[in-house]
Amino acid sequence: MSETPIASAKRALTYVEDGQTVGLGTGRAATAFVRELGRLVAEGLTVRAVATSNATAAVARELHIPLFELHEVGRLDVTFDGADEVDPNLEMIKGYGGALVREKITAASSHRLVILVGPEKMVSQLGERGKLPVEVVPFGLSLAAERLRALGCEPVLRENESGQAYLTDNHNSIFDCQLEPIANPQHLESQILAIPGVLGTGLFVGMADVVIVDAENGPRVLERKSA
Repeated sequence: MSETPIASAKRALTYVEDGQTVGLGTGRAATAFVRELGRLVAEGLTVRAVATSNATAAVARELHIPLFELHEVGRLDVTFDGADEVDPNLEMIKGYGGALVREKITAASSHRLVILVGPEKMVSQLGERGKLPVEVVPFGLSLAAERLRALGCEPVLRENESGQAYLTDNHNSIFDCQLEPIANPQHLESQILAIPGVLGTGLFVGMADVVIVDAENGPRVLERKSA
């Protein structure tokens, strides 16, 4: 791993206070943060953590970060996560790592959401990378595919390395919807969520409070204007 995401992870640590309850996201940037957090825990920092995926939980356990279920802690002080796209208004697309529903629940349960990304994840308009993950109950795949296609979102069923249908930690499927840049993310989110069987989309609108962007000369911190 390069030094740049480690620098951003260390910068993110400034948003952690002793005794807090924190959410731990999924993916490369989030894992870099978890490892830096584990270093502070080993030095005596006291935190309680909620992991958004089994993979993140495994890393946290390895580092002896105390883990809890979300229902055991209720509200979180701050969640740290990555993103796949971030626009100038700090709206995001997430879910390439497959944990979008748990990530969104955790983010919504947090007083603050801090996002760590590389500069390649910054876009002028959401959807520029052409993919929007949507988590769907397997029983509803055919209906969801039909409705998504009608919305201009061409559904492609995600597969695992063995060529089988990918399943989330919630035992659901994911459509990686192919689409053009999104003119109105909030409206599209509402339309997709209205489809029976859809559990969540990778659109995270109005959720990020702080975005820490990797840069060669040090992390760049962006804050939501209304925060």
